Amino acid sequence: MNLSTRAVLAIGGVFLGCCSGVVFLELLVKLDPGAGNLITAAQFAFIALEGFIFTSRFGLAQRVISLTDYALLVAMFFLTSVCNNYVFEFNVPMTLHMIIRGGSLISNMCLGTLILKRSYRLSQYISVVMISVGIFICTYFSSPDLVGRKEENLDGSTDMFWWLVGVLLLVLALFVSSYMGVTQELLYRRHGKCAREALYYTHLLPLPAFLLMQDNIRTHWLLALAGESYHLPLLGVAVPLILVYLLGNVLAQHLCISSVYTLTTECSSLTVTLILTLRKFISLVFSIIYFRNPFTVHHWLGTVLVFVGTLMFADVIRVPKRTQAVKQE
Repeated sequence: MNLSTRAVLAIGGVFLGCCSGVVFLELLVKLDPGAGNLITAAQFAFIALEGFIFTSRFGLAQRVISLTDYALLVAMFFLTSVCNNYVFEFNVPMTLHMIIRGGSLISNMCLGTLILKRSYRLSQYISVVMISVGIFICTYFSSPDLVGRKEENLDGSTDMFWWLVGVLLLVLALFVSSYMGVTQELLYRRHGKCAREALYYTHLLPLPAFLLMQDNIRTHWLLALAGESYHLPLLGVAVPLILVYLLGNVLAQHLCISSVYTLTTECSSLTVTLILTLRKFISLVFSIIYFRNPFTVHHWLGTVLVFVGTLMFADVIRVPKRTQAVKQE
């Protein structure tokens, strides 16, 4: 497989940006589990500002896709970003968060069949079953983690209810994200691939919606300012530790998502799927080892099913075909 220099750089950006972004996200969540809206708002604002300067050229560049076409795309992107970051409020573990998001092939297959009228091989249907079972196992055996964290809370049923709300939000975000991918594919068919423009407008247009969350964002911003401080070694000044992690997460997320958008214009969807799957697996393993997250043999079984099923879906691991040696007499 011959890859261009731009594709190689994009792959490096995906691994470096996305993996480091997960590290900073978990550090943030450990300090303030409710900071999801603050994190999302910071990511959107930074990427929109960078796009306004370098992509839109201060609003002077001509758009390829109209704002009307971007409307649905932007609404879906905003919803998935908010859901994926806000679920930590409901005690969803980071490992479960990554595993459910790793099941995007299931939702892609469903929507591809229903909307794009695509057909799939038997091995792909088998892989979807494996992924579904893997996610179920990890979901089921992650729920006791909640009980361990909430021993002081007498109302365990309430904790379980909100944990289920968080899981359902992740599943909703999974399917909305897949539908967004279908919408992007249809837009690119009509207008050609314009990854940088799509990246810019999908982060710029939703910014006013964060005004609806301004109280929550302000609350967690003040908590960040009042939290633990970190002394910058070179400057000799103390800054809130959460803001250090937030800056790291924002920069990593920008590198991650811009690299993904670039990769979609340089490689086939199969190559992109494989790269993102491997990236998720590396992030998951690193999270377990570095942060010492609870991970039982059941979690490992579910994880193996999810990732082996994903590789089968992408036709990297193939189901052996039976060859019938029928002699003609």
